[in-house]
Amino acid sequence: MVITMPPEVLDRFLRYVSINTQSQHEQDPIPSTERQFDLARLLVKELKELGLNDACVDEYCYVTATLPANSPTLKVVGFIAHMDTSPDAPAENIKPQIVRNYLGGDIVLPGDPEQIIPAEQLKECIGEDIVTTDGTTLLGADDKSGVAAIMTAVSMMIKDASIKHGTIKIGFTPDEEVGRGVDRFDVEGFGADVAYTLDGGELGEIEDENFNAYEANLRIKGYNVHPGYAHGKMINAIRAMGDYISMLPRDKAPETTKDWEGYVHPILFSGDVGSIRLKILIRDFTDEGSEKFKKILGDNAVRLREMYPGAEIDLEIKESYRNMKEQVEKHPEVVENAIKAIEAAGVKPLRKPIRGGTDGSRLSFMGLPTPNIFAGGINFHSVREFVPVGSMEKAVEVILNLVGLYIEE
Repeated sequence: MVITMPPEVLDRFLRYVSINTQSQHEQDPIPSTERQFDLARLLVKELKELGLNDACVDEYCYVTATLPANSPTLKVVGFIAHMDTSPDAPAENIKPQIVRNYLGGDIVLPGDPEQIIPAEQLKECIGEDIVTTDGTTLLGADDKSGVAAIMTAVSMMIKDASIKHGTIKIGFTPDEEVGRGVDRFDVEGFGADVAYTLDGGELGEIEDENFNAYEANLRIKGYNVHPGYAHGKMINAIRAMGDYISMLPRDKAPETTKDWEGYVHPILFSGDVGSIRLKILIRDFTDEGSEKFKKILGDNAVRLREMYPGAEIDLEIKESYRNMKEQVEKHPEVVENAIKAIEAAGVKPLRKPIRGGTDGSRLSFMGLPTPNIFAGGINFHSVREFVPVGSMEKAVEVILNLVGLYIEE
């Protein structure tokens, strides 16, 4: 089937990124920020306007809807994207810039000319329209390009009865960027047999494995006293934290690893001389690698207690999510169909690991096998984030190809 792509996906994307849905770390409620409801309510409104009368948003900001089948189906398929954007870069007052018919060279972002997207990152985008920011905020392609692709595909299936599909479930989640995207997700109520997150990056990506993820929290309680009279008394928690960080393996950091290599990553700290807290991420694709990193952190805590005998030092390590591969590989047809759908769109599949997390990881362990496919964004969590419009359009096409693969012939 030849698919004629309307300009709708770009229009939707620009509309969605104009809404600040940034999530926040260290917040108990779900969602972590009320502003995520602004996009959730808009999506419910648009879904209802398309005729999906069961579209709703619950108290935890999960948007769900059902597109009824127009053909017999083998399985109920879900498509999921997250609405929140990362707290790692500014997200207020996003000003999308559209570079039409990109012909090569660096792209200098007008809001901050020191922010430049190098030509090397754009070599596959010659002749395409590209959406960037002005260089002062992130763009929100992670994951509003996925949201826009799903919404556009649903719209096309409703408007064109020749696109055969079974029952389709749509889900949009909050707080994925802070690791809590499916904390309250009702898998049974969602009602899908298999699902796909549209949360990948470059054109063609299909990801069915991700890091095993752990979060380590180091708490150091020292003793603060007037520095002029501190001799033999002060225990500086900040210095202790610095010594602990210096013990971490420098060749196992995010900036020094790639592909299937794991890392330890100090990400956040708060406190003062008297007391400090440090958060460290552990990431590895294997249980063996994860255990090695946990042992390093534990051994370093023992060493730190020896260096600062008067301090109270506590290390807690908890699991965040696991490698989806051990669950997804039990359902090989889910990935095989994604590869077929990508190839049918005229795109070369890029099967690779996710060097990060995804809602699909935890969903797979909750009984819903959910690999991740591309939505087109590049330089996630950065003011240099961009997305080629053609990649979003291909993501829509892949969705339409996928639903056809689950039709009962």
